[in-house]
Amino acid sequence: MSSVISRVCCKNINKCTVQSECEKATYSSPRWLSFGTGQQCIDFEMILPDRIPLHAMATVQLTIRTLPELPAGAKYQCVFGNAPPVDALVTGAGLSCDTPMRHQREPIPAHEDHVLVPLSVRSSETNKDFVSRNFAFYDCSRHVTCGACVRSAWACNWCVYDNECIHNASNCTGTVVSGENNPAQLSSHGAGFCPRFSNGQTGLLVADGARTQLALRVANLPVPHVGQLGFQCVVTIEAATMVVNARVEGPASASPALLGGSDDPVVVAALSPSDLAGNSPSNSGGGPGGADSDGQVVVCEATSYRYEASTPEYEAQVTLVWNRRHVVDTTVLVLYKCSVLGGHRGHQDCSLCVTRPQKYACAWCGGSCSFAPHCGSAPVHTECPKPRIDVIQPLVGPLEGGTLVTIEGSNLGLRKEDVLGNVYIGDVPCHVHDYHVSVKITCRTGPAPPQVQASGGGDVDGGEDLQYSVRVTTPAGTTQSSVKFTYTNISVTSVSPSRGPMSGGTILSISGHFLNVGSHVAAALDDLPCVINKTQSSSHRLVCMTSRATGGTIEGRAVRSLTVTVDGARRVLPLPFTYTPDPTILELKPLKSPWTGGRLLTVHGTNLDAIQAPRMMVMLHEVILNSTACRVLSSAQMECPSPPINRQSVKSLIEAHAAHRKRRRVRPRRSHKALRSPRRREDTADTATLDVGFLMDGVLSVQQLQKHFPGVRSHIIYVLDPQVFPFERRVKLYKGDTLVIEGEKLNLAADESDVVVTIGTAPCNVTSLAATQLVCTPPEHQPAPTNEHGALPRPEDPHLPLVVVRVGRNLRYEVGWLRYEKSHHFAMSPEGIAGLAGGALFLVLASFVVLAVYRRKSSQAERVYKLMQLQMDNLESHVRTECKQAFAELQTDMTDLTADLESSGIPTLDPRTYVMKVFFPGVNEHPILNDPKARAHGPRTNYDVAMLQFEQLIANKNFLLAFIDTLESQKSFNIRDKVNVASLLTVLLMGRMEYLTEVLRCLLLRLISAAAATKHPQLMLRRTESVVEKMLTNWMAVCMYSYLKEHSGTSLFLLFKAIKHQVEKGPVDALTHDARYALAEEKLLREQVESNPVTIHLLHDDPHYEKIPYQTTYSTLAIYAEEYEEKVQVKVLDCDTVSQVKAKILDALYRNTPYSLRPSVGEVDLEWRHGRAGRVTLSDEDRTSTTAAGGWRRLNTLAHYGVRDSAVMALIPHQNDSFSSNCTGYYSYANSISPLNSPGGGDDGGSSSGIGGRGGSSQQQQQQQQPLVYHLVRPEESPAGSKERTYDTHKAIPEIFLTRLLSTKGTIQQFVDDFFRTILSPNEGLPPAVKWLFDLLDDAARVHGLNDPEVVHAWKSNCLPLRFWVNFIKNPDFIFDVNKSATVEASLSVIAQTFIDACSTTEHRLGKDSPSTKLLFAKDIPRYRAQVKKFYSDVTTLPPVSDQEIAQHLQHLSATYSSQFDNLAALKELYIYVTKYHEVILESLEADPYCRKLNLPHRLQSIAYILETYTHAGPLAPMPPGQLAPPVAAHHNLSQGQLSEL
Repeated sequence: MSSVISRVCCKNINKCTVQSECEKATYSSPRWLSFGTGQQCIDFEMILPDRIPLHAMATVQLTIRTLPELPAGAKYQCVFGNAPPVDALVTGAGLSCDTPMRHQREPIPAHEDHVLVPLSVRSSETNKDFVSRNFAFYDCSRHVTCGACVRSAWACNWCVYDNECIHNASNCTGTVVSGENNPAQLSSHGAGFCPRFSNGQTGLLVADGARTQLALRVANLPVPHVGQLGFQCVVTIEAATMVVNARVEGPASASPALLGGSDDPVVVAALSPSDLAGNSPSNSGGGPGGADSDGQVVVCEATSYRYEASTPEYEAQVTLVWNRRHVVDTTVLVLYKCSVLGGHRGHQDCSLCVTRPQKYACAWCGGSCSFAPHCGSAPVHTECPKPRIDVIQPLVGPLEGGTLVTIEGSNLGLRKEDVLGNVYIGDVPCHVHDYHVSVKITCRTGPAPPQVQASGGGDVDGGEDLQYSVRVTTPAGTTQSSVKFTYTNISVTSVSPSRGPMSGGTILSISGHFLNVGSHVAAALDDLPCVINKTQSSSHRLVCMTSRATGGTIEGRAVRSLTVTVDGARRVLPLPFTYTPDPTILELKPLKSPWTGGRLLTVHGTNLDAIQAPRMMVMLHEVILNSTACRVLSSAQMECPSPPINRQSVKSLIEAHAAHRKRRRVRPRRSHKALRSPRRREDTADTATLDVGFLMDGVLSVQQLQKHFPGVRSHIIYVLDPQVFPFERRVKLYKGDTLVIEGEKLNLAADESDVVVTIGTAPCNVTSLAATQLVCTPPEHQPAPTNEHGALPRPEDPHLPLVVVRVGRNLRYEVGWLRYEKSHHFAMSPEGIAGLAGGALFLVLASFVVLAVYRRKSSQAERVYKLMQLQMDNLESHVRTECKQAFAELQTDMTDLTADLESSGIPTLDPRTYVMKVFFPGVNEHPILNDPKARAHGPRTNYDVAMLQFEQLIANKNFLLAFIDTLESQKSFNIRDKVNVASLLTVLLMGRMEYLTEVLRCLLLRLISAAAATKHPQLMLRRTESVVEKMLTNWMAVCMYSYLKEHSGTSLFLLFKAIKHQVEKGPVDALTHDARYALAEEKLLREQVESNPVTIHLLHDDPHYEKIPYQTTYSTLAIYAEEYEEKVQVKVLDCDTVSQVKAKILDALYRNTPYSLRPSVGEVDLEWRHGRAGRVTLSDEDRTSTTAAGGWRRLNTLAHYGVRDSAVMALIPHQNDSFSSNCTGYYSYANSISPLNSPGGGDDGGSSSGIGGRGGSSQQQQQQQQPLVYHLVRPEESPAGSKERTYDTHKAIPEIFLTRLLSTKGTIQQFVDDFFRTILSPNEGLPPAVKWLFDLLDDAARVHGLNDPEVVHAWKSNCLPLRFWVNFIKNPDFIFDVNKSATVEASLSVIAQTFIDACSTTEHRLGKDSPSTKLLFAKDIPRYRAQVKKFYSDVTTLPPVSDQEIAQHLQHLSATYSSQFDNLAALKELYIYVTKYHEVILESLEADPYCRKLNLPHRLQSIAYILETYTHAGPLAPMPPGQLAPPVAAHHNLSQGQLSEL
C-alpha cells in the first residue's frame, strides 16, 4: 500500500512519479496529486481566443484550474509551437500572455487555410511544459470563391466587388457576405447570399459540334460598376479553354424564345429549362433577403463545342465570370457523340442508335448515327437491316451442354423479346441468359443431340458430326454464322502431386483431355474447392490450388475423390490426394549471411517433403525483402540459400521505421541516461538483423516464425561480404605445401563447408578458415590450364590453371593462376647421356678430393648452427599453423559460448556481493553482512542509540571532513587503516549518494589544490595513499555497476572466457600452473610436453548425476547398453590430472550455471566405465601412482591410467575411503594399457608402489612420509643435490618457447580489441557520473592554471581506467561468478599492463631487454592510446550533466544500495578509530569555527559519555568498542603494495 501512496502525479513536470522526484514537492500542496485522493489533474478550462488571423496580434486569456504556486524568481511562460517562449502574467483565473511576433509564427502549409500549433505552459523553474492545447492561426485570403470563403471554419467575410476573402469587413467596398462561422453576422450572412447558380438545376447537355447557346440561371447576380467589364463564359474542354461572351437576358421567368436571335440553326442548352418557362419557385435556393429572389438568366453566345476522345460522353466545365477574374460559379457541361452512342466495336449500329434515350436526339440517317438536327435533308430510317454475327465465344463445349456462349454483332434485335427462343446451335436451342440491345446475346447451350452422346462424342476429334452453326432470328430476319460451335467429350486421367499440407495452397496439375473448353471450369477435392488458374491451364492440363482442409486428424486427411466440372459435364477421379499435417520448423543454422547471400542454411523440421516448392524469405518489419527457393532433402531437412539483400534498401527501411516510431511515440522524455532501459543491440551500417520466414503453399504459421515458433532462433544476421585478395602479380608458385589465400572477413559468415576452392577443374581441399586466411590442400599434380568450368583461358592469360574461390552460391573470386614447381624431363641422345655420365663421374671424383681436403676444416659449430636453423624453421612453420588452427577453433567455441549467453545470460554478481568484492577484497565474513532487518526487530540498547547519534554526526559534512583530515594527519594511521575507513564510510553513505558525492567533491578539490602546488601534479591519484583516493575507487565502482552489467560486461566476460579456453587447450601444470598457452612469461611452460586430445563420453542419465553434490552415498549399479545412449562429450588432454579432468567436465556440464552454485572438484569422483560392468574410480594419487628416481611422485593423469579416446566416464558423489581400491571388481581390459591390468602396477620409470607390490627400501618409506609431488615438469635438481636434468631436448634454448606467447596473443587479439573498443566508446549507457567527474577535473585544472593537457589526461586515466577498469581486468571475479586460475590471472595482468601503457601519454622506448609483457602488445599500444584520447575527447564534447540529472542518477543508486548492509555494524567498526584518536579529534573539532558553532565537539563527547555509562551498566548489550576486535581489514594479510593498488 505504501508503494501506491508514494506514487504521485507531479504537476510541474507533468508525469506520474514518486514524490521524491517531484521537484520541491513540499513547497505547495497543489504541486503534486496523490493517487486515490480524487483530485483533478491540471488542464485548460478555456482559451480565449483560441484562434486568430495569421497577421493579427492578440492577448490570450488562459483559464487554468489548480495552477501551482511558484517560488520567488520563477515565472510561467507561454510557448506557441516552435516560437520563443513568451512571459505570462498570472491572473485570478489563470494566465494571460501575448501571441508571438508575426515572423516567429509557423507558416501555413500549401492548400490549407490554417495551421495548428501547440500552446503550452512552461515553468521557468523546471523548464518543462506541463499542460498543452492546440491554438489556430488562419488566413482567409487562401479562399478564392465566395462559397469557400463563407463556409470556412473561421471568421471570414467575402467582398463581392473586391473579389477577395478577408477577416476585417471594414476594408471592403460594396456588398459584403459574412461567413457562416463568423460571430459578427451582417445582413448578408451565409452562402445563400453569394453570387451562384441556382440550386436544384440539372446539368447542361450539348451535342458534339452543334452550335449552342448556354442559358445559365444565376442567383444574387452582381451588377458591374462603372469601369468594370461584363460577363463571360469560360469553358474548359480537354485542358483547352474557350472564352465566350455572355449577356444578361433578364429574370428567370422570361420566355426562352427571347434567347434566339440568329438565322443559323441554334440549340439552346439551359440550366433547369422548366425554370426558364416560369415554373420555378419564387425563391429557388436563394438566401433570405437575397438580391434576386427569382434569379436572372445569363446567356453564353452560340458556339460549337467539340472534344476528341472516343467516348460517348465527356464532362467539360463552364465558369461564369465578370470583370475578367471575378468568379460567379462553375457547373458541368456534358458533351456527347451520337456516332459513339450508336456504335459498337467501331461499327455503326442502327438498332443501337434508334434505341438511345430521347435526350440525345440521335437518329439513323445516311447509314450512320447522327445528331438529328444535323441530318438535314437525308431521310431518317426507323427500320433496321437483318442481324449480323461477328464474334462467338467460346467455340467448344462439353457434350452435356451448359456452356454460356456469347454472340456479338449488330442489329441483334431492339429488345430482349426479339431474340427469346430464336437462338439455336444447329437444331439445339440456346437459352438466352443475358442481352445487350442489338450488340450482344449470352445464351446457355443445351446437350448435344442424343445420337452424338450415344457414340461418346465420336471417334474423330473435332469431326464434322460434332460441329454446328449458330443461328439468330429477329423481326428483321435470320442470320447463320459461318464459324461453327463444337461439342467435345472431356476426360480426367491423373493428378500430381499426391500430397500437400492441411492449410492448402498446394498447386495441383490435373491431366486429361479438353479441359480448357466451355465457359466455366471447377474442381473439388471431396467437398473442398480447388481454385482453378486458367492462365496456366491448357487442353491437356488443368492447374488449381487446394484450399484449407477441415475435419482431418493429426495425421492428415485422405481425399476420396477429385471432381472436375466443365459447364454441364462432371468427371470424378478416385483417391487422388492426401492432406498431410502442416510442416513445422524446429531449427535453422547457421544464422549469418553475407549481404550477397548464397550461404546454405540447413532447416530442420517436420513434414517438409509435403511442400513442392518451398521458399525462404527474409523480412524486416514484416516487409519481404527477398526470397530464394529451397531444396527438400527429406521430411525433416531441407537446404535454403540465403537470399541477397540490398544493404542500402535495408538502411532506408530501418531509418523510415525509426522515424515513424519516433513520430508515434508519446511518452515523457527521460533525460537521465542511467535510468534508460537496456537497449537492444542496434543494427549498424554494416550489419542488420532480419527475420526469416518460409513460403510453404498456404501454411501461414511458417511465415512468421517468431510468432508461431518462439523457441526457434529465426533471426539471420547479414554482415559484410568477405574479401579475397588476388595473388601478387596474379601468378603464384606452388612448392608442394598448403595453399594460403589472404583476405578479410572470410569467416564472418562462412565456415569451411561454405567455401569451395578450385584450381582449374580440380578441387583444393579447404583445411582451415580464419578471418584473414584460407588454407587448402591443392591436388598433387598441376591441373589443366582452365577455369572451374573447363573453359580455356583467353589468349592474354597465362597458360596455367585458374584459382577460383566461391563463398556460398553467389560470391566468386578469381584469385589468380597457380604454377607448380616441378622438374622437367628432356629426351637426350645416347651420346649426350654418355657425356653426362662421364662428367658426373669426374664431378664425383673431384668431390671426393674436395671433401678430403676440407673435411678437417668443417666445424662442429656450423653443423650445430645448421641443425638449429632447421629446427627454428620447423618451429616457425609449426607456430604459424598452430596459431591459425587455434584461432579457428577459438572462434568456433566462442560462437557456441555467445549462443549460450543469449539463452542463459552472464553470471553477474548481485550488488551486495559486488560491493564486498571491491570494498573488502578477500573478506568473506564481515559484521556489515548481518541482516539489518533482524536488528530492527530486536531491543535497542544504549550502545545502539550512541551509534545512531554517531551516524548523525557523520551526516554533517563539517564533522566528516574534519574527522578524515584528523585521521590522515596521524602517523600511526597507515594505508590499511585508510582503506578500511574509506570503505566503511562508503558503505554507510551508499543510501545517501548525493551527500557522499558532495563529500567526495570537497575532498577531491582539496587533493587537486595540493597536487597543483607540486612539481608533478600528474602523479595525483596514481596510488591509493589517502582516504579520498579509496573513496573515489568505491564511488566509481558503485556508479559503474549497471554500466558494467548491461553494456561492457559482455566483452569483458568473453575476453575472460577466451583466455581461459586458450589456456586449457594445452597442457597446464596442476602444481606450478605453468601452461603451454599463456600471455605471461612467468607462467609459460618451457618444456616440450607431449599431449594428445581425448574425447570423454560422459554418461548423462546416471541416477547419481542428478544428485551431485547433494547426495554423498553411492551404491554399485548395473550399467546396461541403453545407458550409453545419452552422453555429453568433453574434450580433455591425456596429460591432465584427474582433478583437471573433473574441472573440465564440471565446466562442460554446468556451463550455464554460476560457479558458486556448481559442485566443487572435491565433492565428486570420476568413475571410468570400461567394458560392460567394469568401473574404476580415478584419483590424483592412489596405489597405482609411480615414484621416480629421487623420490618424486607424479600425479596420476589419464595417460597413466591408459584412458584412450572415446572413453566412457561418469561423475559420482565423493567417496570417503581415500586411497582405497580403485575397482569395484578386478577385470582384465583387453583394449587398455592401464596399470590396473597387472597386480604390480608401476611403470618403467621407477620403482612401483602399486597393488600387490613388495616392500620398498628405506628411501621409499621416507618418501611416503614426506612425498615430493610433481605433475608435468620435475625440478632440475634431485633432493640429494645432484644436477641431473629431467629433459635434454630443449633445455639448451628454453626461450624458443616464447613464440607461444605470440601464438596466444594472436588468438585472443580480437577479444582484446573488442573489449577496449567497448569501454572506450561513450555510448548512451555511460553513467552521467563519468561526465560529471571529468568536467570536475577539467574545471579544477582551469582554476589552478594547469594548461598542460597531459596533466588532465593523467588525472582522468588515474580516475577511471587505472582505478576502475584495471582492477576488473585483473579480477573479473569481482563482477562475475567465475573461477579465476593463477594462469588466467597472470594473462589478464598482461592485458591490464597493456591498458595502463595505453593510458599513458609517455612513449616508452622498447629494446631487446624490455619485458615480454611490454613487447607483446608493442605494435598495438599506439592504436589503443589513440582510442583513449578519442574517448576523453568524446566525453568532453558530450552535453554537460545538469544538477537535476546527476541528482536523479544518485537517487536511483541510493534506492538500489539502501538496506543492503548493516549500517550499525559499520558504525561500530568506524567508531574504533574515534576511540583510538578521541582526544586529537576533539581538538580538531574545537579548532574549527564551523564545528564549534554547530556544537559538534559536545555531541561527540555525549556519545562517549553514553558509551562510558553503558560500560558500567553491565553486559546488557553487545561488547563496547574498547573491547571489540581491531578493524576487520587488520586481520587479513594484505601487503602494502596490495593496499596501494586498492
